[in-house]
Amino acid sequence: MLHTREAWAYAAMGRGAAFRRATAEATEALSDAEALEEPYWIAYFDAAELAGVTGGRLLELARQDPRQYADAAADSIRHALATRGPEAGRSHALDLIGLAECHFLQGDVTSAVDRTRAAADAAGRTQSNRVRTQLGQLYPYTVRRNTSRAMSEARTMIRDVLAG
Repeated sequence: MLHTREAWAYAAMGRGAAFRRATAEATEALSDAEALEEPYWIAYFDAAELAGVTGGRLLELARQDPRQYADAAADSIRHALATRGPEAGRSHALDLIGLAECHFLQGDVTSAVDRTRAAADAAGRTQSNRVRTQLGQLYPYTVRRNTSRAMSEARTMIRDVLAG
């Protein structure tokens, strides 16, 4: 977990190579930790959590350089979604929001709208302020894009969740 926090800082600074190094160290430490008895408070941190955190930080890098990082961010977030599923609640909602943003950055509006709708639905089932904040950051993507009916519905879903 500490290696992911280091990677997080490197992503915030835009230091892609250092981010990849710290993420590789996190992956190695996680595989080594499976043989150890870890304290109860870290039990949540598993391969799914590592994938979600990594995807979120790659998304930060993708905001600055979508061509270089958006595909990797989407792949990592998809892995987190597949591994932990909707029962993860808050993390699931954050992953869906991140994946929707990845699709917007990649220019895949159809997938972005589908994921935005799923994200708004998942966000509506949580009480997390962080989820609502992240969902609010997704809203501008729905305004700048086409005015299709699906996009308008996704935008309305976000507004409804944020107002609720």
